[in-house]
Formats: sequence, structure tokens, C-alpha cells
Amino acid sequence: MRRLILLLSALTLIVSIAGCGNGEEEEPFQVGVVPAQNKGDMKQAMDKLEKKLSDGINRPVEIKIHSDYQAVVEALKYKKMDMAFLGPLTFVQARNATGVNAIVTQLIDGKPYYHSYIIVPEDSELDSMEELVKNSENVRFAFGDPNSTSGSLIPSIALKERGVFQSNQKHQFQELTFTGSHDVTALSIQNKKYDAGAIDSAIYDQLAESGKIDKDRIRIIWKSEKLFQYPWAVQKEVDQQTVDQLRKTFLSIKDPEILNVFGASAFTKAENSDYETIRKAAKEAGRLEVGSTGE
Repeated sequence: MRRLILLLSALTLIVSIAGCGNGEEEEPFQVGVVPAQNKGDMKQAMDKLEKKLSDGINRPVEIKIHSDYQAVVEALKYKKMDMAFLGPLTFVQARNATGVNAIVTQLIDGKPYYHSYIIVPEDSELDSMEELVKNSENVRFAFGDPNSTSGSLIPSIALKERGVFQSNQKHQFQELTFTGSHDVTALSIQNKKYDAGAIDSAIYDQLAESGKIDKDRIRIIWKSEKLFQYPWAVQKEVDQQTVDQLRKTFLSIKDPEILNVFGASAFTKAENSDYETIRKAAKEAGRLEVGSTGE
């Protein structure tokens, strides 16, 4: 009997050790991505990025594509996401609410900057911001997403400074609308659905290069100061070693399929301080309240 008990104890110990050896699978590093424009099927590119990041940090990575930035920021707020690709305005709002940190951004044609444009149909009589303001009562104006940095925040401040815009309800335009995305804005201006609209300069160039819009049918009448590109941000709890590994991995990416999804020529290091201009603009516009999220 004693031998049987010892044998059973040994078997139990072996099973226990085997179980410990296998262990529970490590929780995936959760990443959220929202396309800046309608990119169609991103799955193959995201599968490649997922593997690249997983190899880089030696841990399973799971990338989820989301339809809007608010869902991503909520996930960050409730610690259901470790890293996210955010618009500049979304980032400063998320940082204000959760303390996330910018670690990398993309280079577009070798530069980490872009601009906000105001565009009009090619044959429009409007040829400057001054003309737009002067004739605002006859202008049907289109912002992009209400929470877009270049499609809403920056141009709205420029229009507010010129006295023709106070809020979505208080303005001096014949009509004011939000198209929901940069590509819809560009096509709407090209097809003369609206008289003027705000758009991300990098996306405008991408749309033209891909043939989705015809630059000969659109003119740019206003250009903002430089805006730092969309950041990848991590939760403040992510350790420095993982941050360094993530940065190193992003900077090593050469695969055109991954880069093209973000309209990027490469990735580069980013810091929280790079978005100070956007933070000040968001604060001025009253857009840093907790719960007010966007691109």
C-alpha cells in the first residue's frame, strides 16, 4: 500500500510538473488600428505586421481593425488594448485621459509631417482663404470626420480666427457638413457637391497618386502649418524594454504592403513633445475633456 501511495504521488508530481512546463499561453499584446481612409481589405498587411511585431517583442501580438477612434480610446481607457495607431488629436485626448505615450510615427515621402488643406473645385471663384471668408454666406463647406485633426480641428480654428466659424451650429456658411472621411471629402469637392472642404495633405496626395481623385479638377487654397504625423502610442504601463523592441521593429519595416496601408515610406521615432502644438490647439478648442475622443 505504501508503495502504491508513493507511486501515485510520483505520478501526480510528474503530471504537475508537465502542466507547469506547458504553462498557460501568454496573453497577446493587443493593438488597435483605425484606417485614416477607406483602405478596403487590410487583413493581409495586418497579418504581416502582427507577425513582425510578435517576432520583435517575442510575444504573441493581436491586431484588431476598428471602425472609429472612440472605440480605440475607450479600449485604452479600460486597459483592453496595449498599443494603438491614433490620429494626432485622438492621441492628445487619449494621453490626457489615460497617459499613453507616443513611440513611433510614419514618414510620408521621407518626412514625419503633413498639413491640413482647404480644397475647392478647379473652376471655383474662390482662390484664397480670404475669398472663402469674404463669400462664406454662399459657401457649402465640408469638414471630414468631426474628430479629425486636419479635417476638422485645425481648419476650424483657422476659420474661427477669421470670424466665420464658432461651432457646428454657429457659423456663417450657407451650409456646413461633415463627410466622415478624407476620401469622401475629396470626391465631394471634385464632384462639386460642396464648394470647399478640409483634408489631410498626405491622404490627398495618396488619393491623387492612386487615381481615386483627379488633381486637375481640384485646387488647394489654404495650407496649415506643419502637423506631426499619426502616432503609435502605448499604455504607460508598457515597460521600456518592450518600447525599445517595438521601436526597433517598426524602424526595420521595409515591406511595401505594410507601409502602403499607412501611406508610409518608412517609420521613425516619435515623442509626446512632437504633439504639443496639437495639444494646445485641442485645449483652445475645448477638445481635451475626458470622454471627448477622436482622430
